[in-house]
Amino acid sequence: MDDLAFMDATAQAELVRTGQASPEELIDAAIERIERVNPEINAVIIELFERARERAAAGDLGSGPFRGVPFLMKDLDVCTAGEPFHCGMRFLKEAEYVSDHDAYLAARFREAGFVWLGKTNTPELGLTVTTEPAAYGPTRNPWNTEHSVGGSSGGSAAAVAAGMVPAAHASDGGGSIRIPASECGLVGLKPSRGRISLGPDYGEYWKGLVISHVVTRTVRDTAAILDCVAGAMPGDPYVAPAPARAYVEEAAAKPRPLKIGVVMAMPSGIGDLHPDCVAALEATTRALEDLGHTVEASHPAALDEFPEATANFMTIVSSWTAASLDEWGTAVGRTVAADDVEPATWGLAEMGRAVGAPQYVGACKWLDGYTRRMASWWAEGFDVLVTPTITQPPPKLGELRPPDDDPLGHTDKVVGLIAFTPPFNITGQPAMSLPLHWNDAGLPIGVQLVAAYGREDVLIAVAAQLEQALPWRGRRPQVCAAK
Repeated sequence: MDDLAFMDATAQAELVRTGQASPEELIDAAIERIERVNPEINAVIIELFERARERAAAGDLGSGPFRGVPFLMKDLDVCTAGEPFHCGMRFLKEAEYVSDHDAYLAARFREAGFVWLGKTNTPELGLTVTTEPAAYGPTRNPWNTEHSVGGSSGGSAAAVAAGMVPAAHASDGGGSIRIPASECGLVGLKPSRGRISLGPDYGEYWKGLVISHVVTRTVRDTAAILDCVAGAMPGDPYVAPAPARAYVEEAAAKPRPLKIGVVMAMPSGIGDLHPDCVAALEATTRALEDLGHTVEASHPAALDEFPEATANFMTIVSSWTAASLDEWGTAVGRTVAADDVEPATWGLAEMGRAVGAPQYVGACKWLDGYTRRMASWWAEGFDVLVTPTITQPPPKLGELRPPDDDPLGHTDKVVGLIAFTPPFNITGQPAMSLPLHWNDAGLPIGVQLVAAYGREDVLIAVAAQLEQALPWRGRRPQVCAAK
């Protein structure tokens, strides 16, 4: 069953449905791939192999369309009952912290039929864009192991890219689905705010910046999984508008001709966009025009409010980081001290502790206004904005780690790399990274598509077109689970 390594989740589910493979066979094959490949890239940091085998043997596989398909959970944001939950923190790892319940999203993954085999690596509390936590060490990029996989869903992206599993949980508060998808050559959709419940632990997280979904290798998987996990739960503070039809149907449908804007320069003139990213945008623009869409150089004027957006974004994130350390201290029964966490985490928490209530409320109000200013561009008639996902090829490991003597000294470098992802966490709009280009060094270069709030249907339909026009499924990384 060597071909399973790069068979998508939809195809693996079809094997089970038609009796060509059993869930046990799919799970055992995926475990073998993880055991063989993971030592090279360090994507899976908590193994749950026997629990997965027991679940399959008991027939506890839900009734959804992905019955028996192997999966991985990111060790952040979504807890699972009776299993380790460390959030990239040495503090929680040393406390051997175990969650006592399933998050609603975990329950929906179960109901969909997925069987997770373990937890994937993530930076501490998901606070940076490279997966190199002190707790578990760096995850290496399957395309070139000297390079980063991005963050914070880096372990999940590396595992899917290497062929360990066809899909894995990912979450995104400033680009953490889309950045790893770009750096690992995957499809990564950040859904609209309110599309997927954060309960029961949160109504919103980081003032609504954070949402979970998956990373996959195909658009149809991304769409079909969204069909399984979307929808509000009682008490959710807001709900994204329901789609007109199933998202998987959008992946098979031809969209009407769209009006698309493309941006090929850094916002606010903060630097130069890497030539590899420009080449990716140019190829995407040509493909979209060939598909019958109208493409022009245009973007929301608010995108250039970069310094103000960044400052207010950091006010929110730092405040929540301080609160998170307090929360985890209470959960473990011991106050989190400076030497319990990485210096950058402590520095960010200290920044948050210095934020007063009026400043926090002021940041919230500024970001609400920014959201309205951004949304006006779509309201004026545009359907999709095309941007780079990140502003350069995948950095080398170590390049984005903060200096020991200045734990927040890397902030400008990080912010410059991800200039195009946090704006759409602020606005709550759906945004998707597609693997539409590889540079001469063989590293993937993602392109981001953004639609109006609630319009994942538009993104999925045009993404499926681009998947046909600029196909990526035949590409294989250097570290590859296929024998």
